[in-house]
Amino acid sequence: MGQIFPDKKVKLFCGILSADKSAEDKAFDKLVKKFGAIDMKSASMPFDYSAYYNDEMGADIKRYWISFENLIFSGVISDIKVFTNSIEDLLAVNSKRIINIDPGYIAQSNVVLATTKNYSHRIYLSKGIYAEVTTIYSKKDGFIKLPWTYPDYLSPQAKDFLNAARKKLLERLKIEKNCALK
Repeated sequence: MGQIFPDKKVKLFCGILSADKSAEDKAFDKLVKKFGAIDMKSASMPFDYSAYYNDEMGADIKRYWISFENLIFSGVISDIKVFTNSIEDLLAVNSKRIINIDPGYIAQSNVVLATTKNYSHRIYLSKGIYAEVTTIYSKKDGFIKLPWTYPDYLSPQAKDFLNAARKKLLERLKIEKNCALK
């Protein structure tokens, strides 16, 4: 029988899609109040990988990622997705989202996104939320593509962000381990 180990800490991040700076500022305020300081923000890029969000947000959508200084346990990602959905609903105009906030976490070996949409490669967590391993980390290649990886998660901006966030995670875990040994 395998030994059961406690949940390991991971780095919380959010993928942001928006064409409304005011909504972003309001969302950031709520995110920081809930999860603590934002420690990284990627470069933004046009979100031209899909027209899926254009009816709600318009055609000038920008994509970027943010991460938080505080680490989390992976088991709380369902609660976090429910919370980010509530921010989207609160900021909606005429029942249309003007910002999309997709939380996920970076672990040492992969990136996991939380979603409300079920599909063959997703696992139900709780509260109507599923988890998807979006990309995995390889020492040789960094973050690599899976058959369902969103194309924007393979962009240079995403890879730079994910690699830097993973590095911060490893540094923080090392510090916490050293503190625990004292």
